[in-house]
Amino acid sequence: MADISDELIRLERWAEEERAKLAGLEGEEYAVQQRRWREASTMAQTAITHHARATGQDSSEVGHAVRQAVRHAEEDPAE
Repeated sequence: MADISDELIRLERWAEEERAKLAGLEGEEYAVQQRRWREASTMAQTAITHHARATGQDSSEVGHAVRQAVRHAEEDPAE
């Protein structure tokens, strides 16, 4: 499993939150939110790439580990 930081998880979570805000939007509101999502997604991916290079890890493995960590953190352990 790839070594990941809390900062990478925070950035990926932010990108996912911005993507989720697209639901139900139309027109200019959609376009504005889509730009926010793209910005957040780009920042997360850039951080993942830099982290992978700095630690000698495969960036796709780091990205997968970050996405998995975000998904697992959002699951309710009581269910």
